[in-house]
Amino acid sequence: MKFLRVFLVAIPLLALCSPIFADTLTLKNYDRLTGSIVSSDGKEITLKTAYAGEVNVQWSAVRELASPKPIYVVTSNNKTVNGSVTIEGSDLVVHTSATGDVRVPLTASTIVRSEEAQQAYDKSLHPGFFQDWTGGVNLGLAFARGNSDTTNFTTALTANRKTLSDEIKIYTSSIYTTNGAATNGSPGGVTADAVLGGAAYNRNITRRLFVFVSGDFTHDALQDLTLRQIYSGGLGWHLINNPNTTFDLFGGINYTRENYSDGSTVASVSRNLPGITAGENLTHKLGARSLLTEAFIFYPDLSDISQYRFSLDSSLLTKLNSWLGWQTSLADRYVTNPPIPGTKSNDIIFSTGLNISFTH
Repeated sequence: MKFLRVFLVAIPLLALCSPIFADTLTLKNYDRLTGSIVSSDGKEITLKTAYAGEVNVQWSAVRELASPKPIYVVTSNNKTVNGSVTIEGSDLVVHTSATGDVRVPLTASTIVRSEEAQQAYDKSLHPGFFQDWTGGVNLGLAFARGNSDTTNFTTALTANRKTLSDEIKIYTSSIYTTNGAATNGSPGGVTADAVLGGAAYNRNITRRLFVFVSGDFTHDALQDLTLRQIYSGGLGWHLINNPNTTFDLFGGINYTRENYSDGSTVASVSRNLPGITAGENLTHKLGARSLLTEAFIFYPDLSDISQYRFSLDSSLLTKLNSWLGWQTSLADRYVTNPPIPGTKSNDIIFSTGLNISFTH
């Protein structure tokens, strides 16, 4: 019984103490809202509450902003001050321990963060290499038996790591198709065998300008292409860069090495070619669940301007839940002058199937 009495007394005391550990907005009519700061701008502050979800409050209605821990205010000139905060007229007044009161006009206050949010932001400036990766693996399989004897297997992988200062992209796709039965007098065998892939690294110089290096690789057995390697470097420009859409333009120079062979020493060709790299890269969110990505790169040959190569990679991913989605991918590689007689210039890989997403 004694334990029960202590327990019943402790519950209301804990309830009374809980607001002490929350961020509190005191309004000019003396109402109070408790929760945790989500975000803010010069007009509103968003508070996440346990009883009403996210609540947007006009700064003009706020008398005081209190937190058990220091509040960090970032102004439009990227200066950060921290301390307790009150509202005086059209200004935020940050009561700092080091420099006293700092007045920040609400129109110049771009960000307000809690201590936890500030720590997460500081950590995001210098993340570890294995942090902030997003992407997914796409698998497709089709086969037929009986009058037909075919097997088709496609894969696609994308991985992206974007920070405030740089970005890494990795991509690959492949197709392998066999026909085990003769059709119209033609023998069966492998009817598609190609692997495409590459990686790129961008480093921001300014908010818009960046430098890049990249490598693109292609193997195509039916074109007798053992391996094509294209290494590029140059400058790029973030033409559009917001949470829903990014669009980059870039250009530079490249070194291309190609090895073709039909399995004999007679029809074997190796080429080393200097070239130009020019392209664009688009990422766009289509609603809350779908993401469109597309990249086109054009490689004119400097040794013979009538010859060129290009690559196109695009995908549309629709999320079904947090880790599973449906993805459609298209990869295209074109070369104007395949050296092995009887082979075609263009190869396209189209795949669709389940996508397993990962985030780290």
